[in-house]
Amino acid sequence: MKIQESAENYLETILILGLRHPQVRSIDIATEMNFSKPSVSVAMKNLRNSGHIQMDKDGHITLTESGRLIAETIYERHRLLSSWLVELGVDPQVAAEDACRMEHVISAESFDAIKHHVELRYAQAKGEA
Repeated sequence: MKIQESAENYLETILILGLRHPQVRSIDIATEMNFSKPSVSVAMKNLRNSGHIQMDKDGHITLTESGRLIAETIYERHRLLSSWLVELGVDPQVAAEDACRMEHVISAESFDAIKHHVELRYAQAKGEA
């Protein structure tokens, strides 16, 4: 299922915040992304309506199965692309910014090929391949 880049960014942020804190609220997302609370509220409503998040009566946000799948996919892409670019000699800040853009547009086929190449290279470096 293809969703908008902004929705992918929100889901990825919820995932990352959830790794750091036991509970995620809209204000946490607004602070992390440097967005206004009203903007985040609209986005959370859209993500709820699309079935990607759930929000309890206290405002705690959790990812649904579909939301988690999208968030984990984007986060994996971000981490791998960012570290790969740094290894190629790109400044870490530039690599993170570029990875953030690339993670949304790269096809699954291309990402899988890059991932396979990186994993094979690391295995060779360790003498495992």
